[in-house]
Amino acid sequence: MKRRTFLKGALAITAMSGKSLVNPMPAQSESTTLGPLLDVWAGDHGGIARFDLVKVSDFKPALLKGMDLKRVEIKAISEQKDKPTFENTIVMLEDAGRPLNRANRFFDIYASTMNDKEMQKIESEMKPLLAQFDDEIIQNDALFKRIKAVHEGRTEAGLTAEQKRLVEVYYNQFARMGAGLDEKKKARLREITKRLSTLFTDFRHHQLADEEEKFLVIEDAAKLDGLSESLRAGAAQEAETRGKKGKWLIANTRSAMEPFITFVNDRELREKGWRMFTSRGDNNDSNDNKSTISEILKLRSERAQLLGFPTHAHWVLDDNMAKTPDAATKLMMRVWKAAAARAREEIADMQAIADAEKSGIKIEPWDYRFYAEKVRKAKYDIDQNEVKQYLQLDKIRDGMFWAAKQVFGIDMVKIDGLPVAHPDVTVYEVLRGDKQIGLWYFDPYARVGKNSGAWMSEYRTQEKFKNKVLPIVSNNSNFVKGKPGEPLLISWDDANTMFHEFGHALHGLLSNVTYPTLAGTNTKRDFVEFPSQVNEHWLPTTEVLSKFALHYKTGEPIPEALVAKIRKSKTFNQGFATVEYLASAIYDMKIHLAATTDKTIEPDQFETVTMAEIECPKEIVMRHRPTHFGHIFSDDAYSAGYYAYIWADTMSADAAEAFSETGSLYDRATCDRFRDTIFSVGNSVPPDAAFHNFRGREVDTNAIMRDRGFPVASG
Repeated sequence: MKRRTFLKGALAITAMSGKSLVNPMPAQSESTTLGPLLDVWAGDHGGIARFDLVKVSDFKPALLKGMDLKRVEIKAISEQKDKPTFENTIVMLEDAGRPLNRANRFFDIYASTMNDKEMQKIESEMKPLLAQFDDEIIQNDALFKRIKAVHEGRTEAGLTAEQKRLVEVYYNQFARMGAGLDEKKKARLREITKRLSTLFTDFRHHQLADEEEKFLVIEDAAKLDGLSESLRAGAAQEAETRGKKGKWLIANTRSAMEPFITFVNDRELREKGWRMFTSRGDNNDSNDNKSTISEILKLRSERAQLLGFPTHAHWVLDDNMAKTPDAATKLMMRVWKAAAARAREEIADMQAIADAEKSGIKIEPWDYRFYAEKVRKAKYDIDQNEVKQYLQLDKIRDGMFWAAKQVFGIDMVKIDGLPVAHPDVTVYEVLRGDKQIGLWYFDPYARVGKNSGAWMSEYRTQEKFKNKVLPIVSNNSNFVKGKPGEPLLISWDDANTMFHEFGHALHGLLSNVTYPTLAGTNTKRDFVEFPSQVNEHWLPTTEVLSKFALHYKTGEPIPEALVAKIRKSKTFNQGFATVEYLASAIYDMKIHLAATTDKTIEPDQFETVTMAEIECPKEIVMRHRPTHFGHIFSDDAYSAGYYAYIWADTMSADAAEAFSETGSLYDRATCDRFRDTIFSVGNSVPPDAAFHNFRGREVDTNAIMRDRGFPVASG
């Protein structure tokens, strides 16, 4: 899962891919004559998104009109003479801004998946205006006074637990964003918000440009030695798509570059590809992101101080489960110590193989994945290219569906004829029994103008406080197409990522709350990854692999002997995987603790110093180097919050043990309890209470150490 703004609920008008806008579906009596981007979603399935009517040129006027419409609604709420109540203030806020939210949902989808030059120009113009509009609402004194009054009287108001939770969420959102500040500070906050919005957009556009405009072109087939047939086919298809038929092209994206440097034998090409990929946004040209990052850090520091916090990190953590940077850092450094030690063992194993080959090679970062595969084969007799032959994209997708049926009782039924943003997108009806509970859109392939990586987006959020509204969610990834008509083979890591992102989708689809602000994945940042991480555990089960891991030529299921090897190697390379991630998370936390308004931090220099301080093995670099660290610099979503994955994984490892204690990941009672206490409640229940309701106790943080095969030690 990727990004979201801090403004959730009815205010989340600038949410980016990976998070939802709320208030997406209006009462059916609402006017439907506002234009295709603003209109009510009508038709079957509780209303559908009319992508067939979308014109990029319509985004600006639709968004401007949507803001004007919402201004009228906010004015009506804030200028009431009646005493503030839950119904005349909070409920009205939940219902405000629906046309704008619909327009912005289309805008977000196109900005993340169809972002051509025309779209980028509009995005650069509109993002600051949308950000200013957020501030306009937050800084409405009369509105905040009403929210504050409802908040102060919430205990005596006879509210349900969910209503009381909603009031608290609204109040905290406004207060944390400076609703109670004096006018001088509010004015400066508005300036900061506008400038940050521009910088975030610039960062994304620079990163996208480096991913689209830089690539490896290979003209000699001999240079492809080591690549599987499917990887070669994908590279050939990519070359043809870009007008270089007869050659092979490796795109500058993770989905293309990582398998290339993992398997290609040509070390010079490995280094060239690795350097190109890790230098995105760091080439001292028009797409360089270093000065952009430096300014973002200063502005975030100033904003935090205006809001009463010593650093941006303190402000972010105050509204998460971890509460303080110290708590998050303590967990990260505990795991770091064990992970770094394991990584050094892995490096020694790789160097031993290189030495035995008499290659004269000293393991470098561009060698790590390549030699890790040699160690994997030597230690566990596993060839990832062999495993890949059993992992067809379509079959793994069907395996996700099957597991969701067993665990959560839902069916996924493909439907044709609905409008989509791109022909690659397919749509599925989600059923529980004979009742539809939502729609799922799948956008699996890489293309120009699409953000790299994999994520979940919410087109429409579940709610039932006025009308029953069905959720619509999407999963997006960047697989490189092969030859037309041939099955697309994916790696084990890719399959795992599919299950992870589908876990986010299920979190949205299974939501069963009253108010959209509290629905689905609208939870705290360090909780939202928890359900999706647990969903990964169903991939390696015999039940899934025996039915859906089928050889792409013979149709035979993956041999049990090979499955046994995969399971035996479960903790293989965990040193590298954990160090690569934690290096990024620790950097994120440290740089946001260090940032001040009176000094300029050079992000690459800070990277060098930080990696030395934590003694990061030189053979491993941050999973996301600063200049393409979109999680923390393309918006505010994961900034000072990238630790969230490891925090959530303490819960997911512990939750997985709840299933293993029953002897089956498909234990009916545990599955039902997991759905009812975690997936269905969204943020209507505080996350620590939700976990306790599932597990019956607080989190056992040793579970993550056991899961990764690290020694369990105190501290």
